[in-house]
Amino acid sequence: MRAKRHPFALVIGIVIPATLALAPSFAGSASAGVDPGIGNVPQGTQSDQAYRNSFAANGVTNVFVTSQQVSCYRPEVPFLVNNGPNDGYTGEVPCPGATTNEDTGAAGPYSTQTGSQPPYPAAEPKLVTDRSESDIRVDPLDPNHLIGSSKWFASPEGYNHLLGFYESFDGGKTWPTMGHVPGYEGFTDNTDPVGAFDAFGNYYQALLPYQFFYDSTGHKKYEAGNEPNRTVPNEAVAVAVRPQGASGPNGWITTHDGHPDYVFTTNAGFGQEPDKEWIAIDRNPSRPDGSPNSNYNRIYMMYVNFNGNGSKPYVQTAVALKDGTHTDWTPPVELPRQSSTNNNTYLLPHIDPAGVVYTSVINYVSGQSGCCVDVLMDYSTDGGLTWIGPSVAASHVHVPPLTGAGYVNTTFEDGIEETFAVGNHKASTGHYPIYVAYESKSTGFGNMLLTASYDQGRSWSTPIQVNDNVLSNVDEFQPNLAVAPDGTVSVTFYDRRLACPAAGTAEATAAGLQLDRQNPNYAGTLPPYGASDYCITSSVQFYTPALKPIRHNIRLTEHGWDPQLNSPDRSCPCNPMDTFIGDYFGNDFAGATDYSTFVSTYDDGSNPQHYQQQVVARVSAPKR
Repeated sequence: MRAKRHPFALVIGIVIPATLALAPSFAGSASAGVDPGIGNVPQGTQSDQAYRNSFAANGVTNVFVTSQQVSCYRPEVPFLVNNGPNDGYTGEVPCPGATTNEDTGAAGPYSTQTGSQPPYPAAEPKLVTDRSESDIRVDPLDPNHLIGSSKWFASPEGYNHLLGFYESFDGGKTWPTMGHVPGYEGFTDNTDPVGAFDAFGNYYQALLPYQFFYDSTGHKKYEAGNEPNRTVPNEAVAVAVRPQGASGPNGWITTHDGHPDYVFTTNAGFGQEPDKEWIAIDRNPSRPDGSPNSNYNRIYMMYVNFNGNGSKPYVQTAVALKDGTHTDWTPPVELPRQSSTNNNTYLLPHIDPAGVVYTSVINYVSGQSGCCVDVLMDYSTDGGLTWIGPSVAASHVHVPPLTGAGYVNTTFEDGIEETFAVGNHKASTGHYPIYVAYESKSTGFGNMLLTASYDQGRSWSTPIQVNDNVLSNVDEFQPNLAVAPDGTVSVTFYDRRLACPAAGTAEATAAGLQLDRQNPNYAGTLPPYGASDYCITSSVQFYTPALKPIRHNIRLTEHGWDPQLNSPDRSCPCNPMDTFIGDYFGNDFAGATDYSTFVSTYDDGSNPQHYQQQVVARVSAPKR
């Protein structure tokens, strides 16, 4: 989240008042102790060695995707600071020659940069060094067609990035097409990658482009009327569409009615700030009873607006058309929330087979000094015109701080605290299951908790702990839910139960630990050979629709990695205590195959600079 801003007026839809919100099924508040669910591990714990072996035992595969090609673009705002050689930083690097065939801007500024104020844009294309924060989606018409997206950094020291994508046509074995998402290069940054396919096989990339420049100290400056490029909005919520059958990195539709495909724009600067956009599309042609679905191919774009009086959640919709275009976006509708002044954020819309659209909402509870959140849920049965809620899935959950180092030993901040998904097989209640997983730090270390509702949020199951590590003094964080066609539920998450590789091993060298020599949040000896609760892997746990665990956590990352290496600086290069590995990472199913895409700085032979790269893991869900 960035700074909060000033109030403004938007068109507001009809909502159910918060006074009608439903109560959670478990009683009491955990604000003074350990959150409910901690220690309730239905599958039991497993040893670190069993977890280590689970990668091979379950036939998991890893593909280092984004290190396979060279991607470049001309940034709107260059940034020349270099924090190296510590942690492998190289600063902004001139393009050594792209191999992606994307438009790098070498022939001149992009069309959206033509109105830039001198000295903008950059004089030449720059190399994309790092990729963090990611999403992955499976084409409903072709399970072998996958598109992933991620932040595409030209300067991690300056937190300077566009969004990029990578595409596979053979079930994730190879990724021949990648590059930055075009059409919004005139903004300084473009952030929060998330996508959705419509029923025609067109892929919609949600975008959050915004402007800033750097002052002489390297801090970001957001000044309305003094933007680098005054011919584009200060900030926007937008989309780019990759039509079904598109080939090459430049095959995108980025305009609507003759202008960039903006959903919402603002030129107010501080005082009005859209953030955390998310997208979902209703691909159900008919209802379960056989009646036509009047919201077939309806696109739901959600975001929050920080306006100086709390952040407020909104939704706008359009209808996807077969040729990759869509109808006009509707006016914003405000979603129900608990308090008019609290911050409400992290909207994650999903749609059940009956056409009911749900979203989770995180509410930062007043008077909790930032420690705690309520996990809420809203839903709509009429295509987003009116909304019911919020119900409370979990209350007073202890979470890491929003900024600064959220975990011991390392300096990266925390990401989105919750994840949300809907089931596709009716429960005995006659409704489809809805699932919420969230992070709790009530023990001082991150744990993943999971709960479900089978009655549209009227009641929620007793939370269970997802991670099954034996030692409790390690961190797990950033959960992501997905549901398979047969109803199997997966929860993926980052995991620090395995120690960093030992000194003198080939694994430690490939992990780049020798580059990690300055860390203001680590009291041990550097490099961090053998360090506990430091290096990161990724994990998955599978469940039945009723949340009965299927075996144990499975290790998704073959090689652990060091989050200190090349980690983007959120605030400025002068603040080493606020680095970044992403707020979330991707998880989706193709049949019984679970795909996830996540960060690694490990060198598998294609990443000698130990940049943040995207790895795609593939694993088959175990038999129930």
